[in-house]
This record gives sequence, C-alpha cells and structure tokens, in this order.
Amino acid sequence: MRNPIMPLFALLFIVYVINKQSLMPRMVEAKGNVHIVYLGDKQHDDNKLVVDSHHQMLAEIVGSKEEASKLMVYNYKHSFSGFAAKLTDSQAQQLSEFPGVVRVIRNRILSLKTTRSWDFLGLSSHSPNLLHASNMGEGVIVGLLDTGLWPESKAFSDEGLGPIPSHWKGGCESGDQFKATIHCNRKIIGARWFIDGFLAEYGESFNKSEVHEFFSPRDAIGHGTHTSSTAAGSLVHNVSYNDLGFGTIRGGAPRARLAMYKVCWNVNRGQCASADILKAFDEAIHDGVDVISLSIAGQNPLFSEVDEYNGIAIGSFHAVAKGITVVCAAGNEGPSAETVKNTAPWIITVTASTIDRSFPAPITLGNNETLVGQGIFTEKEIDFTGLVYAEETTLRVASEGESQNPPLDASLVAGKVVLIFPSLNHRLPNATKFVKAAVDFNIGTKILLYARSTRSPVVKLSPAKTFVGQPLSANVAYFSSRGPNSIAPAILKPDVAAPGVNIIAASSPLGQYFDNGFDMLTGTSMATPHVSGIVALLKSAHPDWSPAAIKSALVTTAWKNGPSGSPIFAHGASQKLADPFDLGGGVINPNKAADPGLVYDMTTADYIHYLCAMSYSNSAISRLTGKPTMCPGKKPSILDVNVPSITIPSLSNCTTLTRTVTNVGEATKTIYKAAIEPPLGIMVSVNPEVLVFDAATKKISYRITVSTTYQVNTGFFFGSLTWTNGVHAVRIPISVKTEIMPA
Repeated sequence: MRNPIMPLFALLFIVYVINKQSLMPRMVEAKGNVHIVYLGDKQHDDNKLVVDSHHQMLAEIVGSKEEASKLMVYNYKHSFSGFAAKLTDSQAQQLSEFPGVVRVIRNRILSLKTTRSWDFLGLSSHSPNLLHASNMGEGVIVGLLDTGLWPESKAFSDEGLGPIPSHWKGGCESGDQFKATIHCNRKIIGARWFIDGFLAEYGESFNKSEVHEFFSPRDAIGHGTHTSSTAAGSLVHNVSYNDLGFGTIRGGAPRARLAMYKVCWNVNRGQCASADILKAFDEAIHDGVDVISLSIAGQNPLFSEVDEYNGIAIGSFHAVAKGITVVCAAGNEGPSAETVKNTAPWIITVTASTIDRSFPAPITLGNNETLVGQGIFTEKEIDFTGLVYAEETTLRVASEGESQNPPLDASLVAGKVVLIFPSLNHRLPNATKFVKAAVDFNIGTKILLYARSTRSPVVKLSPAKTFVGQPLSANVAYFSSRGPNSIAPAILKPDVAAPGVNIIAASSPLGQYFDNGFDMLTGTSMATPHVSGIVALLKSAHPDWSPAAIKSALVTTAWKNGPSGSPIFAHGASQKLADPFDLGGGVINPNKAADPGLVYDMTTADYIHYLCAMSYSNSAISRLTGKPTMCPGKKPSILDVNVPSITIPSLSNCTTLTRTVTNVGEATKTIYKAAIEPPLGIMVSVNPEVLVFDAATKKISYRITVSTTYQVNTGFFFGSLTWTNGVHAVRIPISVKTEIMPA
C-alpha cells in the first residue's frame, strides 16, 4: 500500500520530526485452518437450538460432540446462523456439501484502512443546522468495528448525556486494563472484543506483551479511538496537534452513544480476522446499534457478496436487512482505477477528501528563493543546513514487503534535509515521522535543480502555520481508492467523499505520535466515521428512513463543487476535475441531506434483484435472505437496480433503464422537472420529464434512455440527471462507456 502523503509529491524530511498517517496495510493471507460455515438467516428463534444444530453438524464431520466443542471457535446465532471452527481443507469441503450450508468461508485477515472538518461541512455548533435539528444525534447508537478505544479520553465524557437508549440490549466486557463498571458510561455504552478467530490463525506467535496489546476493548493502536471520537465523540475545547489546527474537536454526532467491537489487533499496524468481524456483526445487530462503521477493507481482487471471502458484505447485508446503516472505507490504494473496496450496493462506501485547511511551511533555498510546502513542523526554525538528494545517499524507498524502516546512512544525512521523490510503485513506510514538508512535483523539481546547480546546497525550513478558508477547497486525496467497481461495474462506487486528510481526533497514548491526547491521521479510515456521524444525525432526525434512503440522501445532495463553490479536483499522476469514480456523488453535504426532497429507496427485494442480476444461485440467495428465492427465468438487468446513480459500462446500442423515486419532502402537491447534463457524445432522455407528487402519490418510476453517436470504443464520459422543483435539486451522476462490437 502507498503512503497517504501522496507518492507523486516530493518529500522534504529531516530526522526526528513528527507526523503520522493512517494506512490501510495489505491484507495478510491467513495461515491457519479456521473456516466459517455460513448457514444464512436463522431458522429458529431459540438460540440454544441454533447452537446445538451447529455442534451436531460439526460432530458429524469430526466424530463426536466433544471433539466438535474443542474445534468450535464461534457460534453465530443472533442475526444469522453459522459457526467458525478449526477444520482441515477436507473437512471444510465435506461441510460445504451439507444441506443448508450456503458457503464455507476461509478465515481471512483484513486490514485497517476534528477541529475543522465539521465546520467545513456546514455543521458549526454556533449556527442552525442538522446538528441542532437532530439534537446532536441523541438516542442513536453508533457501533464501530475497529481496534478498541481509550476510555479515559475526554472525547468519551458522558457529561450532559441522559439515560442509555431503551433499545440497547448490549453491554461491556472487562479485560486487560479495562473494567466495564469503570470504563463504560453513558457515552461508551458497549465495549466487546473478539480475538478467537485471530488467535486461531496466529496462535503462540502473537505475543501481546511484545506488541503492546490488550486482551480487552482497550485500544493499543489509537485507530479505533480516533474513528469513534470522530463519529460520535463529545466536545473537547482548546485542542491542537503540535500547536497546529487549534480549536474544538467533537464527533459528527456528539450526543450519540458509542459501542466498540474490537476486532483488529496490533500486528502490522492493525490486522482483523474475518471470523471475528462476522461475530462482531452478529452481536452488534443483536445489541441494537443503529449505525455500523468499519474502517476496514481487504484487497483486490474483490469477491462476490456471497463468496467465501467477502465476510463484510455478508455481515452488512444482515445489518441492512434489520434497518442498520453500514458505512465502510473505500480503501487507500488510489489513484489507480478499479481499486475501490466494500462495493456491495447496500453499503455506503466512503472515499477521502481534503478540507479547507492547510499547514503552509516556507522552504528557503540557499539562493534566497522561498517556496511553500505543507508540514506539521512547529519547532524552532531550522536555519540554513545541508540539502541532500536521496538518490545520492543510501537512503532508499522501501518497496512492498520490505522493512518498514529503510536504512539511513547517518554520515550522509545526519542534521541535513533530504529530498525524496517517491515513485508510483514505492512508499515510505514509517518515514512520515521524519516529514518536515511535502511539496508538489513542480516545487520539488525547483529544489532539485537548485541542489544540482551548486556544490554545497543549503535549505532553511520555517515552522508551519494553520491556514483556513479560501482560496483552499476540497480535493479528492491521492491515496483514495477509485472506481469503477471491479466486480459490478454498473454499480457506482465509491458513493461519497468525506474529509480524510490531516484529521485531528482522540487517540491512544501508546500511539507513536500521540500529542496530549490527540493525533492527526489521514486515510479513508478517517473519512468513514465522518459519514457515520452524519448518518447518526440523519437517523435521529428521520428515524423512519431506511439505510438506502439515507444513502440516497447523501449521494443526491453531495457537493459536486466544494462548499465554497470551487471545483473539486482529484489528486493523481496529474490533477484533474474529479469524476464519479473519484468521489461518487460528491463531498457530503449534511444539511442538504437532511432534506433531500426525493430518495431512491431500496428494500431487500431490490437487493435480491441485484443478486439475481449478478447470477448468484437461488440457494445462496435464499440462505442469505432467509426466505425461499427464485430468480426469474430471464436474468434481470443490473442497470435497473434502484441505486442513486446511472453507470453503463458497455453501451453499444440504445439502452433503457428504470428508476423509482420516493417523495420525502413536501406533503402537498409538488412538481419535479428533469434537467440533464449528458456525457460528451451521449444522448440521454427521460420519460416522463415531469413528476407530480401529492398526498396520494409518494412513489413514481421513470425511464431513462441512453444512446451514443460514437462508432468506436471509448473510455467513460460523465454527466448527471437532476430532478428540481424549485426547492430541491436531486442529482444523480451518469457514467457511460461506449463499446462497439465488431461486425
């Protein structure tokens, strides 16, 4: 994985400078023999019967119930049925052939993927907006699957909070340095930890004392503390990180409650077993959470939603079927195309944007030319000192799989500033702790030309300052994974973008770059809880909205241009205007999402339409949904899945598709008219062109016809369809690629 400090940027760094970025490391292949036997929806409400049936099934393979008990790792019994057990490949194969078994899933190890961001999104605590209309998320429970939390953080204060919501059925579990009666409160109302699936893979090779880990909900990494405080942390005043970004930190829904499900452990900066993730889903659904947030993802190639490797898709399906919105990270493998993760249509998939805040750090060369980079350097100014280009030293960029601490030749770089140009295929693991400033290629090249023009180049680094507001605008971060969706190209992913660069939030004091209770992290891991917090506000304001309605509201109201009206660019090999594969519908606009006018709603029937269109078997779909399902003889079109977007990955002839919108706005008569921005060279028409809603008409379907003038194969072109009634503008992105088959 690449470092989120944007590998096409030059990096000026000097030893012992602090900055940290949150990565989504590569997924590690599980080495053990744990398998998940997934049985779909529960067939009994009696959990004892469910568990007994699991043991009986396993006993038929291993010879006795006693042996089955020894091999059993987990029973999934609340929200769906199944179990995790230690099995040989042969035993797993035998179980896969049992009646009622949907899949036998190999346990896999997955990876982890503020003071300004909420004001940037229009949720200032000082003005009327969704934050106040929803009473700051009061009554909503946000569940996070992550690395745990640090309960002593001020961000988890329960001061001013009322009783725990009555629909909460969960609890807190004690463990290493975590006592439920002390560390849980009216803010942290749930804290569980799941490690059996992880330990079954790593066994004795995982030594928690050596890696500074806790067998409890306590967070040894800081990632879970950061994400949970971003989603629903309480207000903490007078916060900064290394004296930068001064202000008040809080979560998106500061009065919402938190339930932490620790599933990720301190190996390679955060590893999570799929067996543990599924168990956490099972418990979270049963406990009564309203939102589930996962800053976790696997890696390409993607697997189908009913495939043996896609535990997040399966767990999230059951959550959404119960009315729980699931928000997931898109991944940090950008800017390459087809790298987006967590692509199931029932998930809200989030990519990362910058915000209107920067930390400019002046860089003065020996020829007195001053350039401006970005840095977290706030110490005393470093007067003119030697400048070294990395190519001329033994300092090198580590490639994938190499040590996270590439060697430094101290005799060449000690006390000097080193200029590095990381390539597309390399990163700087752990080198970010040295970063003084990051600059783009143009400025980096100027520094390089100066360094080569003189025998003894020198440079002076001045402390960074905090700059907020115009002319800064939102951009899609370089590292954010991009579409199109590699498994279902007709389903647009990512869905939306949210702040994920240099986000200040609470952290664990065991974190390497912890600063007085807080840390500044970057990644789609940070963008995800921003959306989860906003979902909590929307759930509080609109408790009757489905997960699909909430997702639609976020997508159709998102900023195509930034909050300031300036265009949104996508960082990559070169900057370009962001398109739907970079940011989905756009950067989230919480206040507009609270009143979207129309939504593209979906139920389990719509997801079955999708699963049938993807050619999944009737038996697998039936077990997933818990109901007998027969796909129609003629495979339905995936283009008709009622998502808030239109993506046609292969247009050769005239194509017609259908969408249905639901009025959640004015209760009286209202008229919406279609406004089309067609992709270049593409003809788009809508029938009908006018939608009339009244008290009796809440849902209306319309047809979109798309054709092309191109007689050659093309890349994707982008446009939009917007329904407007003078009050609301309900916009969905259109993405079309022409593929002409030879005669």
